Amino acid sequence: MEEKKIPQGEAENTEHNNEAGSPGAAGEPGSAVQGSSPGQVDLPETEGEETAGEQGQEEVDVQELERRLAEQTALAQDYFQRLARMQADFENYRRRMNREREEWFKYASQSLVAELLPVVDNFERALAAKEDDPAQVVAGVEMIYRQLMDVLTREGLSPVPAVNEPFDPARHEAIMQEETDSYPDNTVIEELRRGYYFKDRLLRPALVKVARAVSKQENNQ
Repeated sequence: MEEKKIPQGEAENTEHNNEAGSPGAAGEPGSAVQGSSPGQVDLPETEGEETAGEQGQEEVDVQELERRLAEQTALAQDYFQRLARMQADFENYRRRMNREREEWFKYASQSLVAELLPVVDNFERALAAKEDDPAQVVAGVEMIYRQLMDVLTREGLSPVPAVNEPFDPARHEAIMQEETDSYPDNTVIEELRRGYYFKDRLLRPALVKVARAVSKQENNQ
């Protein structure tokens, strides 16, 4: 077969065009980048910008946390100071109340003693007149007794009912019994020592003698 000869100039142009259109040729239009898929567009890298934005946001968050921490610290200090003042006020109040209570107990009977002083004066007068008429001495003692009972009654003293009352172990103390048909069974017939209430509290019981019904055998005799 006869070979066709190509002029030297055309051969050089053909080789140049083949090199320009061959895949992988760098820097020429239409050349493919190694490792890239068809249709993929490479974007510029933004990693540095994203990192700077995150750092700025972190700085804002830290400043906000520091501000909130400062507010809460100041609030806690204010509460602590208020609590300390309240504790000091309460301690002063407790001491004052204890002092007032001690003074009250110390002088609680002052008014009673003041009311009893006239009774003491009358006793002194009666003792000074013991060699005078005995009847006057007795009258003076009776007056002193009434005066004393008036003072104690105003303070809340009252006698326990006894004679002719049914025996009540809550306010009577029986130290004697007597068989009799003159009184109902278990009735107080004599008061040996008077009992007293102080306001609504039993101060001491009354010592009494209690009636006991006569047995049937004794009645038959």
